[in-house]
Amino acid sequence: MVQTLYDFKRDLSKRGIFLSFSGPISQDLMVEMGATLKQKMKLEDASKSSVLRVFAMVVENAQNIIHYSAEKYPRKKQNEKACGGEDPVKCCESEELSLGIITVGYEEGYYFVLCGNMIENEKVKGLKEKLSKLQGMNKDELKQFYKAQRKQKPDKTSKGGGLGFIEMARKASRPIEFDFKKIDEDLSFFSVKIII
Repeated sequence: MVQTLYDFKRDLSKRGIFLSFSGPISQDLMVEMGATLKQKMKLEDASKSSVLRVFAMVVENAQNIIHYSAEKYPRKKQNEKACGGEDPVKCCESEELSLGIITVGYEEGYYFVLCGNMIENEKVKGLKEKLSKLQGMNKDELKQFYKAQRKQKPDKTSKGGGLGFIEMARKASRPIEFDFKKIDEDLSFFSVKIII
């Protein structure tokens, strides 16, 4: 693997990818990635609106991974000392980190955010229908749909306002691209690409 790392780096560069992370995603990591991304884009004289839109897409996708990835990394706090004196019963409760991949790149004059994570196969159909519907909407239709959805209560399975993909579609310069790759009887790998 040591011998092929440069080839991997070169492949990312050929694809226009300048920021990539694969593994456990946390709120803290999301903040750090966002800060690095903002700094890099500012150094390249990217417009303020581009910086903000790319940053928003990274945050939204990272939150999706945190909330919905079916691939989790369990961790436990070991003891009261490691928990800074907190209640040992509460402290030893297990926490989870969600796994996924986030990449940011630049191709054909546009920035893109490409993300992926495992999801349960039972969720594929509904998500595919939702994203296909968004793909077919123009900017005005997306705006009206967003307003209508804001008045609705979030879906029972939603861990946020249920507006994330609509917001992404509104900020994207082209329709959202997505794919589902069946891994086994239980899981599929969900990929989404937003071009800004």
